[in-house]
Amino acid sequence: MVAEGPRTSSYSYLNSGRRLAVGGRAGPLFSGGSSARGLVFTRDVQRALANRGSRMLGRVRRTVIVIAVGIAAAVIPFLGAGTASAHGFSSTVYAKISAGDEGHIRTAVELEYDLLIVSAADSGDDDPLFQTGTVAFEAGDADAQAAALKSHASTVLTYVSDRFSVRARSADCRPTQVGDATMGERDGVPYATLLLDWTCPERVAEHEVRSGLFADDEGYVKGTKTIVTYEIDGRSGSAALDAANPSFSTGQAWYERFGEFFLLGAEHLLTGIDHILFLLALIAGSRRLREIVLAATSFTLAHSVTFMLAALGLVEVPGAIVEPVIALSIAVVAGWHLWGIWRRGGHATDLETTRQGHFSLDRAGWIRLGVVFCFGLVHGLGFAGALGIDEAWSWTLLWSLLVFNVGIETVQLTIIALVFPLLIVLRRRAPKAGLWATGVVSAAVSVMGLIWFVQRVSGS
Repeated sequence: MVAEGPRTSSYSYLNSGRRLAVGGRAGPLFSGGSSARGLVFTRDVQRALANRGSRMLGRVRRTVIVIAVGIAAAVIPFLGAGTASAHGFSSTVYAKISAGDEGHIRTAVELEYDLLIVSAADSGDDDPLFQTGTVAFEAGDADAQAAALKSHASTVLTYVSDRFSVRARSADCRPTQVGDATMGERDGVPYATLLLDWTCPERVAEHEVRSGLFADDEGYVKGTKTIVTYEIDGRSGSAALDAANPSFSTGQAWYERFGEFFLLGAEHLLTGIDHILFLLALIAGSRRLREIVLAATSFTLAHSVTFMLAALGLVEVPGAIVEPVIALSIAVVAGWHLWGIWRRGGHATDLETTRQGHFSLDRAGWIRLGVVFCFGLVHGLGFAGALGIDEAWSWTLLWSLLVFNVGIETVQLTIIALVFPLLIVLRRRAPKAGLWATGVVSAAVSVMGLIWFVQRVSGS
């Protein structure tokens, strides 16, 4: 028998009511009586609470599904109508400059074929170029594309030479096209290459290169970059030109161009929606500061390695493989957090470890870290493809690449420093709201990643 008198319990608030005990007898809750009767009641409460928890977890799971499906239905019509590229409507021109014969300057200028067609045709009022060039582009026929450029070579040359120039001191060098334009690809995008021979009025120790190709005011793309690699005047190096910095001199000191590559790296991450979403997925799925720090460090180390190797030409992976895997990485990392919510409900943000060290993670955290590192290797190849430098090894090139990478890291760390503390505050003050917020973000990111994956695999 249980001793008479009041007894304390975590369920003591129930004592204010009365219930029919097993067998039909009424009495105060936990006020004494048979120990068997109390045991039955305790089991009833435990069973009721367990059922309530199961129902709540079931509602969370169903709601996550509804959110994911709803977001998919909302974004598919918009994304399906757009391009598979996640870097916005911009373009990159590549120019390789070297010394030619008899003091001439030789440049190989690579431009996106479809942009070259519409821009040159518009500038030169050459509608036949637009018609034949567009048909060849839509057919994906490289021979027909080259033939369209050959048939309208004067229009194309005029457009390029009016916006890309080489100067010797204060005098312009005169361009002459060498051979016909040739066709190639960069990351699956058709590119046309024009080989130009520049005759300068005098031999000088340095040259100025200027580019205004595919300018914003043409109305087709925004923020075009021209990546220049050169080996002339006894110097070699790289430069990044845009509307804000349209020219450079080969006589500039190597460190004077670092600011350009820093900004280029920062802008690449800011304008690369796929990389931004991957970072948001990392933040949403990180449960502690140590986890986002380790994930960001792992991602940085991985993409830095492959970025440097690919940019230096030591590793080469086709864009047709890299781009779909980047899209898939977005969906997987975001889906990882959704799976945690599905499996653990309100405990999805708990670490399943009792260790308190700076690098303490549970098994799921370490597995996630490995996945992030592997995907970081692929993202590094994407960064290198965007930069598109094809140049022999030099210390100047190495420093340029490092500065480009520092620009990427600066933006990445800034985003983490701004977003993650807000998430921590939300999780502590309103845990359910924090869980819902990260669930919604992860669902949206995962859906967009899957759509991009399908688009990039199918080539649509």
